[in-house]
Amino acid sequence: QVQLVESGGGSVQSGGSLRLSCAVSGVSYSTYCMAWFRQAPGKEREGVASIVSDGTTSYTDSVKGRFTISHDSAKNIMYLQMNSLKPEDTAMYYCAAIEGIITEMFVGEAYSYWGQGTQVTVSS
Repeated sequence: QVQLVESGGGSVQSGGSLRLSCAVSGVSYSTYCMAWFRQAPGKEREGVASIVSDGTTSYTDSVKGRFTISHDSAKNIMYLQMNSLKPEDTAMYYCAAIEGIITEMFVGEAYSYWGQGTQVTVSS
């Protein structure tokens, strides 16, 4: 019933930009935490960015200053604006969400809902 659907992935050259979207349907909550995770071949899944319903955001060190997470509560769409992309950003990107507030923002097991993923490929 609850669905998260990512879009906006694709291929881009180093230094380029992409904006990922995650549309959430089936639920609506006044408090929430949402996040973007990514997993590259041969690497563990890592949290990229998170946003809480009060607007608080967090980023992993490798994307600070380059990525921006936001959420349109009216449309229930989460975005990840990715600028100055690097080949090491190449990964499958997943959106995740949970109703209420959590404290471990980059722990995947804390999230209740996940999207199917969208591939981002950055070429040199």
